[in-house]
Amino acid sequence: MPNRLARETSPYLQQHADNPVDWHPWSEEALALARTQDKPILLSVGYSACHWCHVMAHESFEDAAVAAEMNRLYVNIKVDREERPDLDQIYQAAHHLLTRRNGGWPLTMFLMPDGTPFFGGTYFPKTARYNMPGFLDLLPRIAQAYHEQRDEIAKQNESLIAALVSTVPASPNAEEFERMPLTEALREFTQVFDREHGGIGRAPKFPHPYELAFCLRRHALDGDTAGLDIAHTTLTHMAEGGIYDHLGGGFARYSVDDTWTIPHFEKMLYDNGPLLALYSDAWRVTQSPRYKTVCAETAAWVMREMQSPEGGYYSSLDADSEHVEGKFYVWTPEEVKALLTPVEYAVLAPHYGLDDTANFEHATAEGGAGAPRRGDATPERDAGAGATRSQTASSLTDPSSEVPRSTLRGAYWHLRVMKPLAGSGTLLASARAKLLAVRNQRIWPGRDEKTLTSWNALMIKGMARAARVFNEPAWLASAQHALDFIRRALWQDGRLLATYKDGKAHLNAYLDDYAFLLDALLELMQSEFRAEDLDFARALAERLLDQFEDPVHGGFFFVSHDHEKLIHRGKPGHDNATPSGNGIAAFALQRLGHVIGEPRYIGAAERAIRLFYSAMQRQPSAFASLLTALEETLAPPRIVVLRGDARALGEWQRALTTRYRPDMLVIALRGSVSDLPPALAKPAPASGVNAWVCQGVSCLPPASDLGTIERLLDQANK
Repeated sequence: MPNRLARETSPYLQQHADNPVDWHPWSEEALALARTQDKPILLSVGYSACHWCHVMAHESFEDAAVAAEMNRLYVNIKVDREERPDLDQIYQAAHHLLTRRNGGWPLTMFLMPDGTPFFGGTYFPKTARYNMPGFLDLLPRIAQAYHEQRDEIAKQNESLIAALVSTVPASPNAEEFERMPLTEALREFTQVFDREHGGIGRAPKFPHPYELAFCLRRHALDGDTAGLDIAHTTLTHMAEGGIYDHLGGGFARYSVDDTWTIPHFEKMLYDNGPLLALYSDAWRVTQSPRYKTVCAETAAWVMREMQSPEGGYYSSLDADSEHVEGKFYVWTPEEVKALLTPVEYAVLAPHYGLDDTANFEHATAEGGAGAPRRGDATPERDAGAGATRSQTASSLTDPSSEVPRSTLRGAYWHLRVMKPLAGSGTLLASARAKLLAVRNQRIWPGRDEKTLTSWNALMIKGMARAARVFNEPAWLASAQHALDFIRRALWQDGRLLATYKDGKAHLNAYLDDYAFLLDALLELMQSEFRAEDLDFARALAERLLDQFEDPVHGGFFFVSHDHEKLIHRGKPGHDNATPSGNGIAAFALQRLGHVIGEPRYIGAAERAIRLFYSAMQRQPSAFASLLTALEETLAPPRIVVLRGDARALGEWQRALTTRYRPDMLVIALRGSVSDLPPALAKPAPASGVNAWVCQGVSCLPPASDLGTIERLLDQANK
């Protein structure tokens, strides 16, 4: 009989609706039940594409004996971290404070009835192995500690709450802003850059699109060759590596090895949107044909597999198929040879390294599976991002241990470019098409079909940027379709909601939803100006200031002023897998303020930057988004306003988009546009195009010659 999760919209929660565990969604009802029954809360946080969440579910949550213990001893709450990032942020931070280890998913936390955690970990096997305690053994021990060690837990909880509070900066920096953090951040990225294989840091390797965009920006604005080297080397190796899907397009979440060969196979919307924008910009700098191909294939994948008929973008594709990670994506040598003609195989095999040693091995009952890579790499399979080890808190018995590596057996290939070939494009294309057609007949990974406002905003920006760079109207139409869906379904009574599925939009939106969507609207308005998009942007900016800004210290809280009361209210400033909400809010508010001439937005952005300035000075590379906002405080972005007839406007837009100028916005206004704010209300010429270039409060005289504008922009950039 289904439990309470059957009524939820989250696909992740619905995956657990038939568990024998008496699951509750996060709710006041569940917290009240814990208080009434004097039981601790077992909080399990994950998401639908999470491989190790599935493993723990199959081992423990679907097991009758484990479920019986959970139901007897705990009030059990299941949370989708994508729908409730507010809860995930709090309990990931608490896990780190309790264990001194990085967290990850699944996150397993044990809470007091008031929501304060007193013990935590990530993945636990059902029975003890890999030097880890068994979950079934751990459950009664934690419950016993809850009932018998109240005083010790109470003292620990006081310290924990104080530590959480201390993570929120409270005193704005009074110093004048300087460029030093920008320079230091690039130096730090240079120190951890893998010069051989690309990437920031070592395995597991994540894409880091915001850090790479910062490096590319340094090259464009400062002429720094180190920034270009970091970005170009990394993006090339990623595009050739197994982290990229060479048949279907799009990037996996991360690579488990240093050479980008073997991915953690889940595909996340929040990675692919920013990467689409980044590869578009990198193509403008390098003219790399591979970057253009990556953009075309990724955009096609997004529209084909990730956009709903209603317009919104789906959240993710699972890593697993048929309960096996990566099975959908990998090939045996026999499969490939049987599908292709000898001449097709002769072209495809060296291109993807299929004539080399197989590079992927599966721990399955049948054997293994794999994908092409360089012969010098020996990737090991990680249990999952962040799921490294769990420790005790307070006086509880220590279950700390390393998370297991998979047992390796079997031999498969996962596609990775080994030898770029010239003159065999047609044969290679036909071979890839055959493989893709067969792959599409396999059992597909699960798709999380909820629409998240913040993640949609990241993809809208990526699609709009790529559409503008490559002059692809279909990509722009896709982005506008998604934006119109959000405005129609998730903007209700003057405020955003966070998630939508099956006709239901719900959950109070977070800082990221407002900030990312405002940023996406600024990108869309540069691709095609629509008056309703500007109105929407202004409404979002007003709500940001009204509901999220700290009126005393500056900066933006992650949850709104009228949000559900939780044990902690964070104000995150550093970038993670997604950019900092404070960084993007400051960046987008500042730009909108300059575009429409609204000093309140610029002031709010400066207050946020000032609040985090000391942290940026101490560890600048952790704040790429805020650093970009800082740079545009020091030197406001250049705003180019174009007015004229549609045909000529299109030519000017394309010309001004050819070069990568990250500090410039181009707003093209057709002659019929009216009711504009004073900063945009420029007179339309009788014919041709007029252009105005403004920076801060200074504007140059209008010009009607494209060459003149190009020279003015070049001179201003020197």
